[in-house]
Amino acid sequence: MITEKKILTPDPVVGENSKLVNVKLEKYSEVGLFNFIENTVIGDYSYTGQFCFVQNTIMGKFVNIAAAVRIGPTMHPFERPTLHHFTYRREMYGFDDKDDIEFFQKRADRITYIGHDTWIGHGAIIMPGVKIGDGAIVGSGAVVTKDVEPYTIVAGVPAKIIKRRFSEDTANKLQSIKWWDWSHEKIKENFKDFLLDIDAFIDKHYTLSGDI
Repeated sequence: MITEKKILTPDPVVGENSKLVNVKLEKYSEVGLFNFIENTVIGDYSYTGQFCFVQNTIMGKFVNIAAAVRIGPTMHPFERPTLHHFTYRREMYGFDDKDDIEFFQKRADRITYIGHDTWIGHGAIIMPGVKIGDGAIVGSGAVVTKDVEPYTIVAGVPAKIIKRRFSEDTANKLQSIKWWDWSHEKIKENFKDFLLDIDAFIDKHYTLSGDI
């Protein structure tokens, strides 16, 4: 089967049947089919798969999000006598002439951070207020309730560390290089370096960064 080649441009791409509310899309970013995204920044080159639901999130660059991922799910007020939303959508039910603005603002203020060059696996859930460090991997179906350190792999319910992707020293050097901040032209010029093993990449670009 021959599929049509997809060539991206700096202009963001939004899939069919997706709804975006107060969303900032940076260059080369993509939103998959049937997404709902609200109060979110999607960084350069980052993308979401199909059926993702993202709220109140700041997403770095080169973020890879698989299908059916939930980031920043909003929560019901479990400290009240009832969990039902009639207590904060009171106008909808005719119980009051206004809704709970303060309640919704507190929800919006719980920002979830997704670091640069991360991979969020299929069906994962990232709870509100969590920070996923640069280069981290979240396994499919994981429920992440706590911050994830850079360049670590987590999985499970609740998510726990499986292993580090790279040593702490290598991770620190990658975060010093910050290749994700390179221009499109510089990435293109150095493209073959991204096919090297990690040590060769570090040897070349960490030295050039001047942080030795």
